[in-house]
Amino acid sequence: MSGLTSALIYIIQTLGGLYLLVVLLRFILQLVQADFYNPLSQFILSATQPLAGPLRRIIPSLGRFDGASLLLSVLVQLLLMSVSLWLAGFNPLGFVGLLLIWSLLAVVSLFLKVFFYALIISVIISWVAPASRNPAAQLVGQICWPLLAPFRRLLPNLGGLDISPIFAFIAINLIDRFILGALLQESGLVGSLKAIVSPFL
Repeated sequence: MSGLTSALIYIIQTLGGLYLLVVLLRFILQLVQADFYNPLSQFILSATQPLAGPLRRIIPSLGRFDGASLLLSVLVQLLLMSVSLWLAGFNPLGFVGLLLIWSLLAVVSLFLKVFFYALIISVIISWVAPASRNPAAQLVGQICWPLLAPFRRLLPNLGGLDISPIFAFIAINLIDRFILGALLQESGLVGSLKAIVSPFL
């Protein structure tokens, strides 16, 4: 694979990955019932509406579950992987079943990463600007709240010290390493294919 091809794959994966993140954030924002009047939420809606809007007419939301955005996430991931393999000299049609599995696992992996990094940002904000009314800070808090709430109910009161993020980090890492990792290992992701697809995982 030439340097130009590698650079092109990198550009496609980077730009496509950013759009995929925005699409998945749309799904997550509805899942956690975030404030859709937040300026960042409005940007996410506007950026994804051209593709998610038509899908929503076919696949309506079920309460918090935005099936159209989730399906769009998987389709975008599938397209990115297929194009990357094609540019690398592989025939994506020969890996249709595996590509679908890898796409599903990649979306789950990104889903976990969103919550992982949102937790990190939330912890930092709680230290440096606990009363911040910045739209980004408020949105991060709304994303993290449903994840932290079960741990906060179970953990004893430690005089104002919130250690629920620690247990949330542990839960995310357990799912990522032992469940998602095992599924990836069983999916046949090896060799040169792994080198191309792994940036998404």
